[in-house]
Amino acid sequence: MVAAAEQTFWQAHGDEISAAITLIVAVLIAIVVDRVLIGRAIRATTRLDTGELSRETRTRLRLIRRLLFLAIILIGVALALSQFASIKRFATGVLASTAVLGIIIGFAARQVIANLVAGVVVAFTQPIRIGDLVSIGNDVHGRVVDITLTYTSVDAGDGSLIMVPNERVTVDSVVNHSAGNSSAPVTVDVWLRPDADVDAAREALEHGEVTSAHLMELTPEGARLQIKAAIDAGSDREAHEAELRERAQGVLREGGLLRSP
Repeated sequence: MVAAAEQTFWQAHGDEISAAITLIVAVLIAIVVDRVLIGRAIRATTRLDTGELSRETRTRLRLIRRLLFLAIILIGVALALSQFASIKRFATGVLASTAVLGIIIGFAARQVIANLVAGVVVAFTQPIRIGDLVSIGNDVHGRVVDITLTYTSVDAGDGSLIMVPNERVTVDSVVNHSAGNSSAPVTVDVWLRPDADVDAAREALEHGEVTSAHLMELTPEGARLQIKAAIDAGSDREAHEAELRERAQGVLREGGLLRSP
């Protein structure tokens, strides 16, 4: 009986080597494509008068880069796994039950898939952009610092970073304070004492940049005045609102009209 010939190193480990090479090539291609996109963005920036890309372009470019990188890596992983004969046999069985597998994956990863789809929708419809001051629902307020495939990062301004699932951005109420008419008046609310003279408060407030002061609510605890003031286009609305609120409270405090905390 003839002894079986010993396997060569390539015959014994060829599948693993081929898979590793495929993964390395996929990663290199993904990095090269990413660098090409960055280079094109830099060249486009130099041709602009402002010297920088708009928030809309930066948001779309960041998502496109991540989508392409993820797609190339996933294709590389699939090609690497296809080098193994056992994986091929497994894939054949899987394809025979694609419908069942699709249902299982759909239920297991519903939230992840929903966030991925929502991330693409947010990047292209752009209800919010990187750099926008936004309010999402009743508990998220701050400036958008990043939009990834699955979540949006919001800087709350107090040292905390809020991670909001992209699905929530598409289904919850979103107020974009950086969109719309940038020269529209800023609006703040102040509370008066229950027995305060509303007309006197309005007269004290309606001077300088304040354009109007209207009574919006009257309760046993006090009266709520809504104050509006003009603002120059392009100014920081959040900072202007804070300054207006402080000045209005100072005027009312001097007149003894401000409600006690």
